[in-house]
Amino acid sequence: MNNLSPGTLVISLDLELYWGMRDVVSLSDYQENLIGVRRAISAMLQLFTKYEVHATWATLGFLYYDSFEQLKDNLPPKLPSYSKDRLSPYEYINHPIPPEELELHFCPDAIESIAQCSGQEIATHTFSHYYCLEEGQTQAEFKADLQAAIAVAQQANINTKSLVFPRNQYNEAYLQAIAECGIDCYRGNQKNAIYNEENGDGDRPRKRILRLLDAYFNLTGYNTYSRSHSGGGSSQLQSSYPINIPASHFLRPYSPKLKYLDRLRLRRITSSLKHAANRGEIYHLWWHPHNFGINLAENLNFLEQILQSYQNLNRQNKMQSLNMGEVADLYTSYEKQMSVV
Repeated sequence: MNNLSPGTLVISLDLELYWGMRDVVSLSDYQENLIGVRRAISAMLQLFTKYEVHATWATLGFLYYDSFEQLKDNLPPKLPSYSKDRLSPYEYINHPIPPEELELHFCPDAIESIAQCSGQEIATHTFSHYYCLEEGQTQAEFKADLQAAIAVAQQANINTKSLVFPRNQYNEAYLQAIAECGIDCYRGNQKNAIYNEENGDGDRPRKRILRLLDAYFNLTGYNTYSRSHSGGGSSQLQSSYPINIPASHFLRPYSPKLKYLDRLRLRRITSSLKHAANRGEIYHLWWHPHNFGINLAENLNFLEQILQSYQNLNRQNKMQSLNMGEVADLYTSYEKQMSVV
């Protein structure tokens, strides 16, 4: 299977440690999830290897460093000027933390372990968990942040081809900056209105409830994507550069309170996988490693059931696994072929 047909499973993970939660929850309240991240990464890599699954790990630039001091020596020339001070991590890094908490903020060791695994792509989640829709910040500040993320990845011999917007704050006005930085593709949001991009103030309780229900019941459709305009009504990947590879579903972590609904949660995902396989479309599943930081056994068991469903489809030559960068490469090649036909 050397093209985007038959169906394609895309998996992306947002690797951010505490930087991704810093402005919404205290370190002490989320510490258990963060402590479990490295075990979760190792276990997920084992599953991906077992089932020959490729994945994109959208990694925060901060994570490449070993300490706050090293980070402060490598800040971008422009910092985000958010109207709400709490959104910026740069004041936070001026406060010392105990040595045992460094692993909750930095993980160059985990990044290296991911890079060594076949089929795993290290992408960017920006340098500082940059919020592209918040008031005050500018496109120039975003571009400086992204350039810093690309530079620190290059120091680790990683070529950055894909991007995931923090908090899914997709900003169309910033696509030119992404292209200028050499990024080939990004993860866009689901097409339904309950997933529309908004800043933190726009994340209303009604939308959160509907997104939760959508994880168990088919409220918004299968959210699969075709590579061409012959997709029978499905959404298509956009042909402009950089390429949008939209999300299909967020893999919600195991919840003891909702475990009796896990059968529905699994069917919601596997039915979409089968839909993509039967129509030669793309299904894009995403989550955070820290979602697996607690209840690891239950989360891994659920993920393995998804991967077993993928494996069955793969053995029928109905589905392949590609990371975001691989999808972008093949889609670009496909578009070039179509342009000369």
